[in-house]
Amino acid sequence: MEAAHRTALAKGEVGIRERKVVPTLKVFAPRFEQAIETECADKPATISFYKAKLKNLVDDASLATCRLDLIDEDLIDAYKQRRTKKVSRRKQVLSPASVNRELATLRRLIRLAQEWKIIDRVPRIRMLRGERTREFVVNYTQEANYLAAATGNLHDIALLIIDTGLRMGEVLSLEWCDVRLDPADGAKYGYLTVRSRKSKNSKSRNVPLTDRVSGMLKELAGSKLVGLVFCRADGSGLVQTWVNEQHRAIRDLLKMPKECVPHSFRHTFGTRLGESGADAFTIMKLMGHSTVTVSQRYVHPSPESVELAVERMAALQLKKVTSVGILSGIPAGASQSSLQ
Repeated sequence: MEAAHRTALAKGEVGIRERKVVPTLKVFAPRFEQAIETECADKPATISFYKAKLKNLVDDASLATCRLDLIDEDLIDAYKQRRTKKVSRRKQVLSPASVNRELATLRRLIRLAQEWKIIDRVPRIRMLRGERTREFVVNYTQEANYLAAATGNLHDIALLIIDTGLRMGEVLSLEWCDVRLDPADGAKYGYLTVRSRKSKNSKSRNVPLTDRVSGMLKELAGSKLVGLVFCRADGSGLVQTWVNEQHRAIRDLLKMPKECVPHSFRHTFGTRLGESGADAFTIMKLMGHSTVTVSQRYVHPSPESVELAVERMAALQLKKVTSVGILSGIPAGASQSSLQ
């Protein structure tokens, strides 16, 4: 045992080693920010998101000056209590969703510190309850009333999202060079090419255009061949805050629920795809989700759709079996007993 220990000492496998000083959250923050910029180089929106949430974490004196290895559940709970009492720029108390995004950023930062062997333990971070999810679905009556009340760009943007499921950022950056109003060879519909940097799957995807969207775009296009599809009179781009304000005015006018936000139109598109029988992978392709897990929430197979799927499989199976039987010299419709 002594000889084995001496050997381990000689190899440096055991013994007294000086442990590096664990940095505080504020000191570690720039390193975390650099890691996010590297990992998410193709996602500028994600980088901006983490920078904004990281700033809120660093602005909290108690949390920012604490060493990473001393950040525990008690310290995090105290941070939650302080943040839930803060008032936003709109003079409203911060919502659970806002605080949860900061907690998610803190969790990723601490896990990264553990991967780099700066700390040994990651505290358990519990999210706040009561977060409202943006899952409001616009029904057909609400859609008709909204499109009748909305005018100009707001009307066209809402219609486009309802029928294509684009994200608001994708809509506002859409250019005429990415719009194909005439169907390609063998296709029934025109399409638009979405070039987004939200995720790998949404970098470039083609989304078919419904008849009413094609009609709207043809009327909107006129003689335009270049530039943004949705823009101001001088050709400059629209900003999302303007869309949000216009949407809020129409929503209040129609007395629609506050849960109805511009993103609800995209969620409506996904929900209607699922109701029409689209599978999760098709929804993933059309909506540009990063994983099929996100798309699966829109798929809710009904008993009728399940039976229809089996019926289609049985029909295809019978067709293939019959074809194989003919090719192999077995008469179509021959029973197993007759073959014996």
